[in-house]
Amino acid sequence: MDRPAAPNTLAITFLYYRDLAAAMRFYEDVLGLPLAIDQHWCKIYRIAEGAHVGLVDEAKGMNNWSADKPVQLCIRVPDVEAWYAYAQHHALDALSELFVNDEIGIRAFVFNDPEGYQVEIQSATRPGA
Repeated sequence: MDRPAAPNTLAITFLYYRDLAAAMRFYEDVLGLPLAIDQHWCKIYRIAEGAHVGLVDEAKGMNNWSADKPVQLCIRVPDVEAWYAYAQHHALDALSELFVNDEIGIRAFVFNDPEGYQVEIQSATRPGA
């Protein structure tokens, strides 16, 4: 049997939270992501065209909250330096230094969201990176 030929229409990565309201405030007020889909105990925010992050109340979702966060949410932006200045102004948790990774062609920094998920903000340092 062949895979269905219709193109995918949406991508959502789901993260699980004990305090959904605090996570919502962070993703709306600090990161400025617009709420795209409100499923009551699951809030889906648009990151970019076709890419979304879903914040799930762990008491109702398919998975449970975990203290270990082996997930990183990466957001590509056109001006990582402007975002870094913004992150410094807001004293984001576990804010790293701005760094360059020549091997993969990015300039980036990381910080943690309210429940410890790592967020990376990056810009490409060369075409095609």
